[in-house]
Amino acid sequence: MNLNLSDSQTGVVAPRRVSAMEAVLTHLRGAIERGEYAIGDKLPSEAELCRTLEVSRPVLREALRALQTMGLTRSRTGKGTFVVADAVEDPTFGDYAAGDLMEVRRHIEVPVAGYAALRRTPEDLDHLVHLLERMERETDTTSWVALDTLFHLAVAQAARNPVFRRVIEEIRDALARQSAFLTELGGRREQSNREHRALVEALTDGSEHDAVQAMTHHLDRVENTLTAIVRPAHHPAPGGPGT
Repeated sequence: MNLNLSDSQTGVVAPRRVSAMEAVLTHLRGAIERGEYAIGDKLPSEAELCRTLEVSRPVLREALRALQTMGLTRSRTGKGTFVVADAVEDPTFGDYAAGDLMEVRRHIEVPVAGYAALRRTPEDLDHLVHLLERMERETDTTSWVALDTLFHLAVAQAARNPVFRRVIEEIRDALARQSAFLTELGGRREQSNREHRALVEALTDGSEHDAVQAMTHHLDRVENTLTAIVRPAHHPAPGGPGT
């Protein structure tokens, strides 16, 4: 099937413009869920998929990485990419399942935000504002994700408890992978910037309550976006029962 895609435009009508990578991912995910590629099947080679879908190799590889994150495929060195599931259950970011990661983030980062509001120094605030301003100017996803991870580490640093920072360091790679996933597939960058600004304002005001609320809202939106990406695999087709 030829999607007739380019790297910059897909022709898919959506409230937010869908990237070529998202269109390729949607196509391959749909083919797996419909059984066109069954569990155990090997996907066509990268060269064949690039030729069929008319996309560049970097675009295809991003889509293949997303399929693997969703738990639908597994890459075997020297052998190719194989289908291992026909429905998305719980995406995995590095060593951690998304559900486990979100549970820990709520138990760690929400109280951390409250402590940071009470304990932050002027230097902490300057650093956070600097990171936020860089994030708001950044348009490259990879660079933005790196700054996003540094921002969350800086909030933990402002809480003045080295154990909190050590925990965030431990999940740093997973946070980065989750951030990249949601930014690419959920258009999270601008929304996340606004949520980060609200948190910085709460920290600047020294309001524990507002900081806790800001971080809770931020994590709610992260989880909602993740659910929206995963949900299509679990819902009836449009027009079916229950719609």
